[in-house]
Amino acid sequence: MGVITKSKTDKDASMSELSDKQIKRLKTLITEAEVNLAAAKELLMSVIGDEAITVRPGLDGDMASGKVVEGVFDGQIMIGPDGKNYPVPANYASKSKLVEGDILKLTIADDGGFIYKQIGPTARKQIIGTLVNHDGQYCVEANGKEYKILLASVTYFKIATGDQVTIIIPEDNPDATWAAVEASL
Repeated sequence: MGVITKSKTDKDASMSELSDKQIKRLKTLITEAEVNLAAAKELLMSVIGDEAITVRPGLDGDMASGKVVEGVFDGQIMIGPDGKNYPVPANYASKSKLVEGDILKLTIADDGGFIYKQIGPTARKQIIGTLVNHDGQYCVEANGKEYKILLASVTYFKIATGDQVTIIIPEDNPDATWAAVEASL
């Protein structure tokens, strides 16, 4: 019986190929973990109201490097072109008065931070309504319809159930379920 042995060159090539695959897989796992960590930090921030966050709104001069994804804001999250959901900081959405249908650009920075920027606001209109609460979900009743609003808007504008508020809704979407709070009256 003959013994089959690999030459040193074959072993080096095989090890190099295996190392390249392992390195690529590790990089992918690290990127996914960073994205998940940023999402978890954002969720924690929205629950406890901590302003020291990794997930932050982008600024015009921001030159962050990383993966860029554009998507549509649905009232709570951004939906990417592949259907993937991306967490939008509730405080950012509230303070920026994002409306269902707005186009956002998300840069996932090399350090795992999420940097959002509104790049395509949808047409808007303002209406007045009354704040109501249904089992912890705040809504504004206006024009015979209820629009959900973010808890961050309730706390940011210091509004209470029964208060009159001005909300912003998409002008061209009669089926919109979310609104942004413009002001408390």
